[in-house]
Amino acid sequence: MRQVQATPVKRLCNTHSAITVNGQFPGPTLEVNNGDTLVIKVTNKARYNVTIHWHGVRQIRTGWSDGPEFVTQCPIRPGESYTYRFTIQGQEGTLWWHAHSSWLRATVYGALIIHPREGEAYPFPKPKRETTILLGEWWDANPIDVVRQATQTGAAPNVSDAYTINGQPGDLYKCSSQGTTIVPIDSGETNLLRVINAALNQPLFFSVANHKLTVVGADASYLKPFTTTVLMLGPGQTTDVLITGDQPPSRYYMAARAYQSAQNAPFDNTTTTAILEYKSAPCPAKGVSIKPVMPSLPAYNDTNTVTAFSKSFRSPRKVDVPTEIDEDLFFTIGLGLNNCPPNFSANQCQGPNGTRFTSSMNNVSFVLPSNFSILQAHHLGVPGVFTTDFPAKPPVQFDYTGNVSRSLWQPMTGTKVTKLKFGSRVQIVLQDTSIVTPENHPIHLHGYDFYIVAEGFGNFDPKKDTSKFNLVDPPMRNTVAVPVNGWAVIRFVADNPGAWIMHCHLDVHIGWGLATVLLVDNGVGLLQSIESPPEDLPLC
Repeated sequence: MRQVQATPVKRLCNTHSAITVNGQFPGPTLEVNNGDTLVIKVTNKARYNVTIHWHGVRQIRTGWSDGPEFVTQCPIRPGESYTYRFTIQGQEGTLWWHAHSSWLRATVYGALIIHPREGEAYPFPKPKRETTILLGEWWDANPIDVVRQATQTGAAPNVSDAYTINGQPGDLYKCSSQGTTIVPIDSGETNLLRVINAALNQPLFFSVANHKLTVVGADASYLKPFTTTVLMLGPGQTTDVLITGDQPPSRYYMAARAYQSAQNAPFDNTTTTAILEYKSAPCPAKGVSIKPVMPSLPAYNDTNTVTAFSKSFRSPRKVDVPTEIDEDLFFTIGLGLNNCPPNFSANQCQGPNGTRFTSSMNNVSFVLPSNFSILQAHHLGVPGVFTTDFPAKPPVQFDYTGNVSRSLWQPMTGTKVTKLKFGSRVQIVLQDTSIVTPENHPIHLHGYDFYIVAEGFGNFDPKKDTSKFNLVDPPMRNTVAVPVNGWAVIRFVADNPGAWIMHCHLDVHIGWGLATVLLVDNGVGLLQSIESPPEDLPLC
C-alpha cells in the first residue's frame, strides 16, 4: 500500500510541502526476488494527478501497470486509487520507481531492488553489506511551480538548488551537515553500492575519495566487471558497484556533481556528498572535527571520461543479439525553438530571440492525449487519439551534428506512434542533433531491455559504422546515454505487446516533446497478448 501525500520536508534551511510516498523522502525501498509478483495499491491523497512508473521492469503482458500518464493509463486523480500488478521475470539487480506525471518525480521516487531467486547467488562474491545510493535533485521551491512557470514563459525552467544522496544534500550546502548520509564500511570487507540517478534533469558523475569502484551491473543486468574511479549516470540509469574497505580507517567523501554536455546552458554546479565511514575510524578528540577526504571529480564538461566509461560496458558472456533486422529505424533526438504564436504575448515567448523552447524526435514534438490513454485507445479501437505515422527516418536528411539551417529548428507537433509486429527484430539508431545545442540525452524505452551495439560521435554512417557493432557481448540496458553530438544504436526483439513510451529522461525535455511511442501488436494466443485492462484502471 502506497499513499501519495503532501509532507513538510526541510532542506537548505527552508521547509516545503513536498509530495511524498507514505511521508518518506526518498520513498520506501521495495526489496523483492526475481520471480516475485507485486501488488501495490497507490492512493492519491495529494492535490495533483499522479501515476507511478516501475522503471526498468519488463512488464511482460502487464502494460496497464507501466505507469506513464496518458500512455498506459489515465492519471490517478486526487482522492482516487489504482492497484499496480506485475511480476519480475528474469531480472536481477537495481531498478527504481518514480512518479510519471509532470515533475512529481522530483520527490516521488525510491529504489526497487531485485535479489536473485531463493537459493541462487550473485555472479560475484557475496558482499558483506549492501547500500542504496539514490542521487536526487532538490529545488528550494515547489517543482510543479517551476515547470508551470517555464510552460507559461516558454523559457528553460529554473535549475535546481542542490543535488542529494538519499535525500540529503550533504556538508557543502547551508543547513545540511546535520543530515549528511553516512555509509558504513569495515576494513577488509567488500560492499555493494547500488547507485541510482533519480535526478530530474542532470546526468551526474559519482566518485568515492581514494577508493576504486568495480562495476558489476547496470539497469538490473549483470556486466563483465571492470574497475573505475568515477561513474557517470544519466537520469534513469542505475549502476551496481563493489567497493572494498582497503584504505586507512577514516572518513571519506562520496560525491556527485553534474556532467554538463550542453554548451552555454545554465545548470546546477553544486556538489552533493555523503560520508563513507570506517567503523574502526579513530574518534576525533572532543570538539575537533576531522574533515573527510574529498574525491576529485571530472570537469563538468568532461565528455572523454564519459566515453571511456561507457566503452567499458560489456555483457558477462556472449549474448543473443538480433542479427537479422526487420525494422530498421533512425530517430533524431534534440531541441528546437517554436516561433512565438500570434496570439501569445512577449512574456509567453521568453526563449532565445522571442521563441519558445521545444524538443522532438524525427522532427515530431510529442503531444500526450488527454481524453484516453494510448494503450486504452489502441485496446478499444478508439479513433482520433493517436496516429500511426511516426516517421521511420528523419523527414528531411541534414547534417545532424553540423550547422543546421534555421528552417529545421521548428518541429511539427503530434501524437504519432510506430507500430511494430509482435516478434519483430528492431534496430534503432538514436542520433543527437546540434539544433539549439547538442547534448547527451538519456533515452529510456519502457517495457524492454535492449542491447547497445555501438555508439560514436558525429553523424551515424551505416557504411562505415556498421563494422564497429559489437554483436558478441554488448551491454543490456533500459536507458542509453546518447553521446553529445553523436549517436547510439540499440537492438531488441519486440516480444512484449503494449504501448511503450520511449523518451528522454531529462524531464525538461519530455515536457517539450522529446518522446515517441512504440505500439507493439499482440502475437498469437494468450501468452503473446497483453492482459485485459484491470477493473480499477483510472478513467480520464
